[in-house]
Amino acid sequence: MAYESGALDATIAAAAGDDSALMGELRKAFLDSAARQLDLLRRSRCDGNWNVAAMRLKGLAASFHAQDLLGAAENALASAPGDPAAIREIDKVIARFSGRSDA
Repeated sequence: MAYESGALDATIAAAAGDDSALMGELRKAFLDSAARQLDLLRRSRCDGNWNVAAMRLKGLAASFHAQDLLGAAENALASAPGDPAAIREIDKVIARFSGRSDA
């Protein structure tokens, strides 16, 4: 999966304008929220909790135009609760957005 941060960066820039501090805060809020939903997915043991976390992640991704994350969230929705492949995919996408070296 190719990583394209352009849409995410453009969305953040459109919301923040020329305020670089606000851009940083929005990016941090996006990453924090994505990480929270990933944590909930990791701890989900039933369909309901898994679906709620995946839908929240999908909504977050759609709001920020993060297509890679949107696709990973949709994949999680189609997967069984706790599916390690779905969790790894989401973690890799978040890692790329955050600039972690384990992506």
